[in-house]
Amino acid sequence: MTTTGIIKGIIANLVLIEPNGPVRQNEICYLSTGAENEKLIAEVIKISGNTVFAQVFDSTRGIQCGTEVVFSGSMLEVYLGPGLLSKNYDGLQNDLDKLEGLFLQRGKQAYPLNDTQLWQFEPLAQPGAILSAGDWLGKVPEHGLQHIIMVPFNWHQRLTLQWVAPPGHYTIQETIAILTDHNGKEHPLNMVRKWPVKLPMRAYRQKLRPQKLLETGIRIMDTLHPMLEGGTGFIPGPFGCGKTVLQQSIAKQADADVVVVAACGERANELVDIFAEFPELVDPRTGNKLIERTVIIGNTSNMPVSAREASVYTAMTICEYYRNMGLRVLLLADSTSRWAQALREMSNRLEDLPGPDAYPVDLPAVIANFYARAGMVELNNGKTGSITFIGTVSPAGGNFKEPVTEATKKATRCFYALSQRRADSKRYPAIDPIESYSKYTEYPEFAASMAHIAGNRWLQQVQQLKNYLLKGKEAADQINILGDDGVSIDFHLHFWRAELIDFVLLQQDAFDTVDQLTPLNRQQFMTGLCLYICNQSFMFDNFVETRSFFKKIINALRQMNYTQFKSDAFNSYANEVNQLINLHLALQNN
Repeated sequence: MTTTGIIKGIIANLVLIEPNGPVRQNEICYLSTGAENEKLIAEVIKISGNTVFAQVFDSTRGIQCGTEVVFSGSMLEVYLGPGLLSKNYDGLQNDLDKLEGLFLQRGKQAYPLNDTQLWQFEPLAQPGAILSAGDWLGKVPEHGLQHIIMVPFNWHQRLTLQWVAPPGHYTIQETIAILTDHNGKEHPLNMVRKWPVKLPMRAYRQKLRPQKLLETGIRIMDTLHPMLEGGTGFIPGPFGCGKTVLQQSIAKQADADVVVVAACGERANELVDIFAEFPELVDPRTGNKLIERTVIIGNTSNMPVSAREASVYTAMTICEYYRNMGLRVLLLADSTSRWAQALREMSNRLEDLPGPDAYPVDLPAVIANFYARAGMVELNNGKTGSITFIGTVSPAGGNFKEPVTEATKKATRCFYALSQRRADSKRYPAIDPIESYSKYTEYPEFAASMAHIAGNRWLQQVQQLKNYLLKGKEAADQINILGDDGVSIDFHLHFWRAELIDFVLLQQDAFDTVDQLTPLNRQQFMTGLCLYICNQSFMFDNFVETRSFFKKIINALRQMNYTQFKSDAFNSYANEVNQLINLHLALQNN
């Protein structure tokens, strides 16, 4: 029997319901607005006695006390199947391309998949096979990737494959397999799966420690503060420091199979830019359109706050689905601060005990549990899949001590702090090399992986770079206090060595066709060249000579960044650098 209820109170998009039957936490219910075919979706977030608190994913304007509510008996679920890639969804997985008008109409829903499109199915399992949740049944091609059709993830028993469809073209609703349980009951399956967004998808054998570098082509990340496949990190920074451009660069260049972008509470103009720009971006690794391997979950700041929470969970569930296909998935969420603000707003309406800055007391646990859904896993068939999660945080005034930044810091392994000072001086990406860190450099598995790729001295060279940058920062502080004439030449040498590393390795032009993406072998070469220069024992008579010499070196090295690797122009600038070094050493030795 379906449980129904009556609305007893309304606080913005929070409604208080008196049910006439059993209700469970996170259950979905439907509110009637009185208009034909218009029902609002709400989620149960608290149960107190005979009162149910539900957050509505839409405007509650016009809803009155006494309105009937119908409970669905299920949690908020997403539809998973062929056709997800290249789609634009809202936080409830409505296909935005199917909706009409400039603004989303209240209560309107659009099925996220295409029921009529034919897909070329090829079976991977044979009749008689014993299968469990998450095992592979077959595959269909989707934008150059093999989209795996799997056994439903919520089945807790082993089943026997009785029949599987032969190779051919089928719609997602046609039966492609029949499984039987231990009682002999038949279970026909099509290509569509459903999964509750709030529950982690655990249809895998075990979770593994990340060990392989996720190449992004961004030098300060790959070289200084590496992100690994299946890793977690976040990018905090004040407004206007380049978070969005940096995330788009990562989405465009990262060595991932699938990219999911969750725009959580973004301003409408930023979301429109994402919808307009991503279809035009070219994947530098394949030459195809980037949107072909991308799913965008859009949620603007003027939508109800509850929809922000739904958008990040919907994005993570889609990532888990593709991860279980053995693919490398990259999730970019911008910005998790607005998700935390939504949690704060709902917590205040529920009159819960407030924590720091009025955020919920359990905010750190909520953030940690969400980030824990990322990672690398070993599937039932021995293959691996991964979700790499990079979120952004927008702390007010760039205060990294506020609760959301602090809680996210505890839950993640990489911290990419954007600096207002670097952004103001046009040093992009504005990641602060001193404040930022990656704890993955401590993993012995990563050290062994990089030793195989880049040699045994790679991590030692990276540590040298960090030491030079730290000495340069200390020297810059002394020069700013005492003046150029008030410090010795050694301070100027430390300062200019750090400037050389900064201008050549850390700064990067995201709009230049060559400099925007730096392969790892090129990063190795330039790192070695910068360290070779910094390790030289240069001597100067005064700080003017020091500045003049290093500016010439930096200018030649920066020109190398804008030319094709090992091209004639590249080698010409490299020879110019060597000539400047050799000439100066010859003069000082005489």
